[in-house]
Amino acid sequence: MLSFLVAALCLCSQHTEAFSSPPTTTASPLQSSTGLNLFFGDYLPLGIPVLVAKDKWDNSRRTQLKEQILSLASDTKRGLTKSDEQAEEMQGLFEQLEKLNPTVNPLTNKFSKVNGDWSLDYTTSDSILGKGGFPRIGPIVQNIDTTTLSAKNSEIVRYGIFDVPRSISVELSPINGRRTVADFKRFQLGPVGFDAPDSFVGELDITYVDDEVRLSRGDKGNIFVLTRM
Repeated sequence: MLSFLVAALCLCSQHTEAFSSPPTTTASPLQSSTGLNLFFGDYLPLGIPVLVAKDKWDNSRRTQLKEQILSLASDTKRGLTKSDEQAEEMQGLFEQLEKLNPTVNPLTNKFSKVNGDWSLDYTTSDSILGKGGFPRIGPIVQNIDTTTLSAKNSEIVRYGIFDVPRSISVELSPINGRRTVADFKRFQLGPVGFDAPDSFVGELDITYVDDEVRLSRGDKGNIFVLTRM
């Protein structure tokens, strides 16, 4: 009888130790490793503040880079008067902002902010800027509509003493979520319209877009910085 009581007491003691917390700590389920595994996974509680901090840093860095890019774009008159040093600086800033792109698949994402009117603030394309030719007056505008897979570039060009509106309509054929073939369809020069040659086909890669700024790359190596109008 005595041996039975001793065995029972030992068994109770083992069960009590199995279900009680260690005497030196009182951890909540969210603080214990078991609680972390059950509720959040191994790394998420530690990862949450890291992710929040990274998101804040990314937003701050985006703002800083956009301000630098747009300031440089203004200083160089959309790139028309850029020096080699300024072109190199812009290239570096451009690449840094691309890495912080917050929008996945801007051409196919139904929540994308790519649609609408955009003003060209900077480009490395001399022909678009009219360098050495007829000057562009006012904004150079690009409209994109992914619902109709269409785009339109429009501007005002000064021919001597005449300011003439000019535009071209474009048909878009997405290759993937951010890159598209751009098939130029029809030119409009003042009141006169005419079809574009069949050879007028290019590609556009949208590498960054948010509420305010869009970055794009063309198939001939040119870069484009645009701001929402």
